[in-house]
Amino acid sequence: MTEQSATAGNWNLPNVLTGLRIVLVPVFGFALLHDGGESVVWRCVATAVFVVAMVTDKVDGDIARSRGLVTNFGKIADPIADKAMTGMAFVGLSIVGDIWWWVTILVLLREWSVTLLRLSILKRVVVAAAQSGKVKTTLQVVALTGLSLPLRQVDGTFHHVGVTLFYASQAALFVAVAMTMWSG
Repeated sequence: MTEQSATAGNWNLPNVLTGLRIVLVPVFGFALLHDGGESVVWRCVATAVFVVAMVTDKVDGDIARSRGLVTNFGKIADPIADKAMTGMAFVGLSIVGDIWWWVTILVLLREWSVTLLRLSILKRVVVAAAQSGKVKTTLQVVALTGLSLPLRQVDGTFHHVGVTLFYASQAALFVAVAMTMWSG
């Protein structure tokens, strides 16, 4: 740990963004599950909340590293915030029937076990994400974003486009799950 990061206080922009992500988890869950996941408006709100949360994940890490604001709190809270948001997406999308439960259970078991392993050795060493883990995360975010959209709820002219994008998101999820198992 650098001297600069050792003296960084917990009240900094990256940690505030991490806290915001944690607060957004139930907001996302509420919006996604509103009206059983059938409301086009609420699914769009859920997707917007998810995208904001995932963008703040990238931004807070970049800021923390570039400005020497890496803190022990951030090292613990950041992966928890990430897993809470993606976990809510997997569980919520399984509840509304857009992801099979076995996929959710498999991914969550892997994600939380890796996170717990990382947290257990955190005091001794920071385990940076491997490139395969970054690819896995990107694929998960793309798939979960697509599946959060009200793609199957669209009627009229865009119905076929919505259904096609839904299955494309399902395919991205399949690749993400394969990467999740491989990168574990």
